Amino acid sequence: MQYFRTQIEDIAKKICADMHLALYDIDEKMSGKGRIVIVYLTKIGGVTLDECARFSRALSEELETFDLIPERYFLEVSSPGLERPLKLKSHWVSAINEKVAVQYSEEENKRSVMGTLTEVNQDTVVLDDRGEMIEIPLKSISRAKTVYLGIARGNEDEREYS
Repeated sequence: MQYFRTQIEDIAKKICADMHLALYDIDEKMSGKGRIVIVYLTKIGGVTLDECARFSRALSEELETFDLIPERYFLEVSSPGLERPLKLKSHWVSAINEKVAVQYSEEENKRSVMGTLTEVNQDTVVLDDRGEMIEIPLKSISRAKTVYLGIARGNEDEREYS
């Protein structure tokens, strides 16, 4: 299977700039129906459904104009969600001060930790797990994502307790 991520990414970044959005990630996978190209968008405050639809139309037009993907494909555009995967360095940087769950290897052992991401360094990330600072080499991380706890925000007097 030939991948078109780099070419799609170049086009998507230009459209994002015009629409004041940011490209979070692109995935490509094959299904029984054909290739599926999934584009994840983000912006401060979140991406709306209308923005995803406008972006999808613009990207579809560009992909058709350049005839970039020769076979049948399906385009999906969405937000990465509240619990978004952390794959790229830019993902980690955008998640500073958020709760994250990380799976990683330490020597021969597999470990899992959840804490607040406090630092992103050249080769490591640092999590605060209830006061314990844990430094994890990026290359040892097998999987990571932000974690949504559903905690109410705002003035404590405005919150209702059951």
